[in-house]
Amino acid sequence: MSKRTHIVISEQLVQEIDTLVGKRGRSSFLTDAAWKEVRRLRMLKALEEASGSWKDKDHPELKGGSAKHVEKLRKEADKRFAPVTKR
Repeated sequence: MSKRTHIVISEQLVQEIDTLVGKRGRSSFLTDAAWKEVRRLRMLKALEEASGSWKDKDHPELKGGSAKHVEKLRKEADKRFAPVTKR
């Protein structure tokens, strides 16, 4: 369901939008842009609310850094699959 609304934006911005999507594409463009911003702001809010919830003591395997942990996991997988993939 859609609702018609009135917004005020600068003439320069209208011209830029029209150049990109045309006059007939304005509503769709602005709707898409607004949804993207809503999702971005919701994500920022969720990240702020989750701030501090990660405790190092709960994840000792990451003490050396996540990249080292991932590298270790990959080496373990390579070692485990080596007999199967060996030709």
